[in-house]
Amino acid sequence: MLAQAWSTPEYSQGPIIPLISLYLFLRELRREGPFSASRSIRWPGIALIVFALLLGIFGNMVHIPDVVAYAIIFWVGGIMLTTLGWQRGRHHWAPVLHLVFMLPLPQFVFWKMTILLQLLSSQIGVWLVELMGVPVYLEGNVIDLGVYKLQVAEACSGLRYLFPILSFSYLFAILYRGPMWHKAVLLLAAAPLTVLMNSVRIAIIGVLVNAYGIEQAEGFLHFFQGWVIFLACIMILFAMAVVLQRTTPNPKTLSETIDLDFEGFGPLLGRLRFIAPTRGLIAGALISAAIGAGFGLTPERPAIQIDRDNFYLFPQQISGWSGRNRPLDSDIERVLGADDYINATYRNPDEAAYVNFFSAFYDKQTEGSGIHSPQVCLPVGGWEVFSIEPYEVDMSGTSYGKFKVNRAVIQKGLSKQVVYYWFEQRGRRMTNDYLAKAVVVYDSLMRGRSDGALVRYVTPIVDGETEADADARLQRFMRLSLQRLPRFIPE
Repeated sequence: MLAQAWSTPEYSQGPIIPLISLYLFLRELRREGPFSASRSIRWPGIALIVFALLLGIFGNMVHIPDVVAYAIIFWVGGIMLTTLGWQRGRHHWAPVLHLVFMLPLPQFVFWKMTILLQLLSSQIGVWLVELMGVPVYLEGNVIDLGVYKLQVAEACSGLRYLFPILSFSYLFAILYRGPMWHKAVLLLAAAPLTVLMNSVRIAIIGVLVNAYGIEQAEGFLHFFQGWVIFLACIMILFAMAVVLQRTTPNPKTLSETIDLDFEGFGPLLGRLRFIAPTRGLIAGALISAAIGAGFGLTPERPAIQIDRDNFYLFPQQISGWSGRNRPLDSDIERVLGADDYINATYRNPDEAAYVNFFSAFYDKQTEGSGIHSPQVCLPVGGWEVFSIEPYEVDMSGTSYGKFKVNRAVIQKGLSKQVVYYWFEQRGRRMTNDYLAKAVVVYDSLMRGRSDGALVRYVTPIVDGETEADADARLQRFMRLSLQRLPRFIPE
């Protein structure tokens, strides 16, 4: 999982993070004397090791690699406290915490941050373009320059810079020689600096595209501009350190401000050989080995095969409604990550407008994949969320009965649409994506199942209609289509 994450631009710094953490640890050792076998409190380290191992076992049982990955950080911290003792080991938290930057964010957090940063970068970028005298209009994450339209995709959200810059600013704050509040400023500046500089990049691309054509937003130029902005973020952090030094009574030069001394690391590494095999360390090693071996001998729960029909068999004719299934673009399919999906638009000559039916089914929602909430994705493509709230629908006469959906009204220009969506989770219909993910963990552990689906219905509000008219049309089609749905999304 880590190797796959490290191959992406967002987490490309991952392989060097353990080396930087080792460097930070050796720097701290330099300020302390030789290891001592004197009596130290070691039970907090053993307790943290046990917690980390149990957390890792839990992550394996529910098949969530992210949990296992974060359990490793706790285990390393436990080893540190057990080896050095509580009195000494607790002072080495910074290198251990730095290891977090080598791990990918949970997917649902990643996508929510992506969309948020897309919108922020788009809004600030358009504002900067307007300051440069270029006519521009923003719809969601689509920048309309008149002749050209630019979509701020997830690759341009700013996350590609955010995680490396956060890691760098954390290291920068530790190595900085100055007051604690200076360190806090340098660390907290990473996120707003990344968003601002990414917005500058978007603005520059917008101006260049307006002047010289769409090729300015593609290929090598797009890649090169990204590197320029990344290096600019690093330079600004250095400049901030210099400015902060000016506020101190005895300001230092830049070389004196950042402690990059590597002297004496060879003997420090050699000192690790003299760590005494204390009872606490032996106990931690035995507990790790015993729990790891016990889990390895535990028979794995056989995968439950879900009996369902593929969505390509979903009826195209439903009681006067005629549908046409359209595949998604390959990029959208990749982001969606579903095992099966349907994207069909149905029309009825007796109805004022069409109804789009979309559902994405996932065999597993725990192993790095899972449902992306429409609340996150609706703004993409130029649509803006006008309103969103829970809404009860009455599907009496079907196996669904009364249940709640998320009802949203979205708008792009003068066009409005009504959207219903919910998460179909093994017989449960849920509107909260966080609660849905918690239930996935529970069912994976207790029932051996983590399959589930997103169900979404959309219809436009046409001229002369009210929202209530659109609601009624959606519910008429829902009642008919939901009678067929259990074959494709089993309970």
